[in-house]
Amino acid sequence: MTHPVVIVGASMGGLRTAESLRRFGYLGPITLIGEEIHKPYNRPPLSKEVLAKEVTHEAVAFEERSSTQDVNWVLGTRAVVLDVENNAVTDSEGHIHPYSALVIATGLRSRRIIVPNGDLANRFALRTLDDAIALREQLIEGKNVVIVGGGFIGCEVAATAVKLGCNVTVIHNAAHPMLRQLGIELAKQMQLRHEAMGVRFLLKRSVVDLVGRTHIEGVLLDDETTVDADVLIEAVGSHPNVEWISNNNIDRNDGVLVDSAMRVTRKDGTVISNVFAIGDLARFANPIFDFEPRKVEHWNIPTETAKRAAAVIAAMLNQTDVYPAILDEVFKPIPSFWSDQYENHLLAFGLCVLADKVTLVAGEISGDCVFEYHRGDQLVGVCGIGMRSVVQSYRAKFI
Repeated sequence: MTHPVVIVGASMGGLRTAESLRRFGYLGPITLIGEEIHKPYNRPPLSKEVLAKEVTHEAVAFEERSSTQDVNWVLGTRAVVLDVENNAVTDSEGHIHPYSALVIATGLRSRRIIVPNGDLANRFALRTLDDAIALREQLIEGKNVVIVGGGFIGCEVAATAVKLGCNVTVIHNAAHPMLRQLGIELAKQMQLRHEAMGVRFLLKRSVVDLVGRTHIEGVLLDDETTVDADVLIEAVGSHPNVEWISNNNIDRNDGVLVDSAMRVTRKDGTVISNVFAIGDLARFANPIFDFEPRKVEHWNIPTETAKRAAAVIAAMLNQTDVYPAILDEVFKPIPSFWSDQYENHLLAFGLCVLADKVTLVAGEISGDCVFEYHRGDQLVGVCGIGMRSVVQSYRAKFI
């Protein structure tokens, strides 16, 4: 029997890869290895509407389609060693999984702050379903919740926690929350909207230590002030889960470097024809913007990269005549993200972080509005609060 396509990472990207393999005509075996015990689920709602309610797998689980009913699920198990020379993955139980093609979809894990008094209870990150379940139990009315990090996850959790009656303080090392992603005008406006709901921001500050003996009681800042805390949420970025693929001469600098077919690239620039990386950890060039490889942590990228990798794998393993043409296709997905914070529904396309000029082009800054993001004369992004039809109309400008 032909060795299976092995997908490491039972995330949305992993699931979409399996579904797309079937859609593109691959009928062989598929093995999907996941560290969590849960089948794939939708992560973005964990910091938004789901966190405000009872957090369950049923609330966020993806529907399992008939095309993937025969997938071999290996859950609650980590991949620990990749052997490219022998086309095999070893898992944490010592089982060896030979593959005909491998898809690396292990994603990211939360970065944590490192401080001297760090071994305290009631410290949380928010990346997985189990993270959200544990955190939800602590979001009780009247509790002092400190969030370190004012990016999208930090601000979404702040909005949820303050609506649940918590006293919320966000500590952020920049001048405004979400500044890098939104630009100064929109970031300032979102800060005002959070403050109107009761969120307190301590900006241009960082945490240097924690206060408490067994449980978190407060955080010590770099200006020597102390902020009371019953719950500490750390939303300070992420690390790519790539340690298990070391010792294979793979370019793992800031994710995994891939070509336009999602094939993993060695440090010498050559590709590994049957090993692919997708999702948040894949670093690839997008000719919509330029030819600089980047990791893109937007919500649609796992799906887009999964479909691209699956099309290539199916053509390769089915030995179809169109394989060379599929390899040569230009891959240029339009990155997109969305964020719900109170009644503010943000939607964006492109890579707003590349902009050096941000311009209000529709609506009023105090209400629903749309901003364009330019790098020089090039449109690189659009983001709006509300006005979804206007924002959606920009998709055609990136094609």
